[in-house]
Amino acid sequence: MEVIHKIGRRKTAVARVYVTPGNGSITVNKKAFETYFPTPTLQYKVKQPFTLTETVDNYDVNVNVYGGGPTGQAEAVRLAISRALCEIDAENRSVLKPEGLLTRDPRMVERKKFGQKKARKKFQFSKR
Repeated sequence: MEVIHKIGRRKTAVARVYVTPGNGSITVNKKAFETYFPTPTLQYKVKQPFTLTETVDNYDVNVNVYGGGPTGQAEAVRLAISRALCEIDAENRSVLKPEGLLTRDPRMVERKKFGQKKARKKFQFSKR
């Protein structure tokens, strides 16, 4: 099996994932995965596709991620890993799809409009 390259996005975060057969090491932006995503919640999100497909220590993952914040980046990585696992074995799709891991979350930040303070908030109205 050669290197599998997939892209995942969430909000403004973009994650490029390279999956190879190995012993389960994950590096994110040339750092250890535990140091880049320090909280257990983010670590759980990144490892979720592997735990669901029961392939925790089967693949080495190299990730380049930029844009967004920690949560958006973790979810972008999760989507990319899920897509890669589906390409490796088509039967993984039936496990990941019901959990919603193959769905690109379309929610984005609404843009600020001119003449307003923020996207929806208006400037304070003064009658007199």
